[in-house]
Amino acid sequence: QVQLVESGGGLVQAGDSLRLSCAASGRTFNIYVMGWFRQAPGKEREFVAAISWGGGYTNYADSVKDRFTISRGSAKNTTYLQMNSLKPEDTALYYCAAVRSSAVPTTKGAYDYWGQGTQVTVSS
Repeated sequence: QVQLVESGGGLVQAGDSLRLSCAASGRTFNIYVMGWFRQAPGKEREFVAAISWGGGYTNYADSVKDRFTISRGSAKNTTYLQMNSLKPEDTALYYCAAVRSSAVPTTKGAYDYWGQGTQVTVSS
């Protein structure tokens, strides 16, 4: 199995920045793609960003493009989400996800492994 642990969430004001981290452990050879999803109260879990194994290919939701940046650590079993110009509508529980895939999927059903989530709250 693969375990994913997120960190870095918190309470910030609109316009601030946060950096989320996700560390994978266990059978990490099963991981090719790592991604971030988020879920606000009363809403579906939605795709935020994902990155390929080598880091050369990324996907972003339109709502975060040009504000968020996903990256991969040198050890490949970590991923980061740099979030700039945060808005109140970015408030959600942010989940790290991973899957052994040659593509970089944007649907939650495509991912096999999930973390417990880290809360991001943006005040206006």
